[in-house]
Amino acid sequence: MHQKAIIDEPHRAYKTDFMNKTINVTQPFLPPLEEFNEYLRQIWESKWLTNNGPFHQELEKKLCDYLGVKYISLFSNGTLALVTALQALRITGEVITTPFSFVATTHAIWWNNIKPVFVDIEPDTFNLDPDKIEAAITPKTTAILPVHVYGNPCNVKRIKDIADAYGLKVIYDACHTFGVSVNKVPVLNFGDLSVMSFHATKVYNTFEGGAIVCHDEATKKRIDNLKNFGFSGEITVVAPGINAKMNEVQAAMGLLQLKYIDKAIENRKAITECYREGLKGINGISYLEDMPDVEHCYSYFPILIDKEKFGKTRDEVYEGLKTSDIFTRRYFYPLISQFPTYRGLDSAQPGKMPVAEKITEVVLCLPIYNDLDLATVEKICSLIKNN
Repeated sequence: MHQKAIIDEPHRAYKTDFMNKTINVTQPFLPPLEEFNEYLRQIWESKWLTNNGPFHQELEKKLCDYLGVKYISLFSNGTLALVTALQALRITGEVITTPFSFVATTHAIWWNNIKPVFVDIEPDTFNLDPDKIEAAITPKTTAILPVHVYGNPCNVKRIKDIADAYGLKVIYDACHTFGVSVNKVPVLNFGDLSVMSFHATKVYNTFEGGAIVCHDEATKKRIDNLKNFGFSGEITVVAPGINAKMNEVQAAMGLLQLKYIDKAIENRKAITECYREGLKGINGISYLEDMPDVEHCYSYFPILIDKEKFGKTRDEVYEGLKTSDIFTRRYFYPLISQFPTYRGLDSAQPGKMPVAEKITEVVLCLPIYNDLDLATVEKICSLIKNN
């Protein structure tokens, strides 16, 4: 029973070697164990396991340098980082967001007793459509929470212009955008805050983990207080905070991952290019190209399947690939707005977001991870082509 539960887990990223004849939609990059053991030895010697330890401090500095940001606050996971980001900016009332994301995006809003307001997405990027934002703004709106879907940057200029005109905060869910830049400007520098995930399924991982990127020291101090129960000193609590600190083992993994991240992104780019070449010209199969002036990290490789042109539905392709031990993911399906928790909201009613409602029925993310060999990518393309 336990083994089956592991196999059926949605991300399909945690299978052990003896089960590893299948190709999962993703699997984590793990650096050489002997190198990680050296970090563990230092942790064992120091006996400093958490609470802003030396590896934690070092990782914050090195991530700021690598990502080109001023301040970063590490978290135990990305969801708690999202929850805390809303707290840090004292967001209330209503927040405009996308239905096309992982549920944590909207859960973080809900957990803060804020009403999510969904608007439709762009058909070419799957990001929040700026043309739909203004119509959704009410006197209760205090913020916009867009997602850089699949690591493709949102229209940050348009969103900033709207936010400035209405006095709104912007918090980006940047969980797919490690190292992504627009015109050589790191995408994490846009918005009031950007939230990252370092989950095992991400391009860069610390087992679990996350972070908030901000632009000034005072905001970082508030975030750091909130993630540590609200403490600002030994006996002073300044806010009703939470325990969301990253521990030293996670931070050690993060430091080691930085040694290999450029090569990992390079490998993902090669895999993406192989998919594009292998799927090119197949009637009814389309995919996203690189965006102009954007440096990508190739988090995912989604395709769109047009049943009328291809001859099979997305779900038929999804099930068919399983018979060859290829496990893809319908990412994101269903829409967040279609889950029981949210579908009673006015903004979640059927027909209000036609683009998102269409994309969620035809999108399929193909396997992509650091160790995926190109011969397997070619096999997947062949299986799709000869469906």
